[in-house]
Amino acid sequence: MTLHSDVAELLAGAGILDVDVDAAMADGHVRSAAYQRVVKVTAASRSRDRDRRIVATILRDPDEMASKTAVVALVDSIAMKATGPAEFRQWSAGLLPETDRLKTEAFREFIRRRIQDWLFFLSVEDGHVPTPAELAEVTYWMQRLLAEESASPAVLALLAESGRARKIRNIAQDRAGNRRLRAR
Repeated sequence: MTLHSDVAELLAGAGILDVDVDAAMADGHVRSAAYQRVVKVTAASRSRDRDRRIVATILRDPDEMASKTAVVALVDSIAMKATGPAEFRQWSAGLLPETDRLKTEAFREFIRRRIQDWLFFLSVEDGHVPTPAELAEVTYWMQRLLAEESASPAVLALLAESGRARKIRNIAQDRAGNRRLRAR
């Protein structure tokens, strides 16, 4: 397979007909935007059967930054739709081997960390109250997301006390003081 045929196949499979494949070959920004559209269509699908193949195809692109960005967008979209950590763990287990296609270790690690963060988030949403040590294991991004989104008074209290940064602690403290937490 060539990059041209990969991009053409991804676009056709997603039903995206208004992207000029030759223009996407000539301009990495056009190709990256096309990947984002493919990811959006893929994530909106009820079936997860094609996800691994789509990720493998995207990760063949020599522009690893664009590839990683598209895969992270898919991970985020699927995690936000997951019914719980078990479902997301199973889905991501099928995806992780594909990340070995990336030559840049930092990009592989970024995707792994994002998956771990989402597993943590989903377990918290499922009722798990983390310990300070568990909280310390997740990224700033995830702590901030939890501070902004969690409806658990216990999780917000933990973040207010043990959040990585003052901003996270302040957000959690403000939200913990709010008697009517936003329900998810």
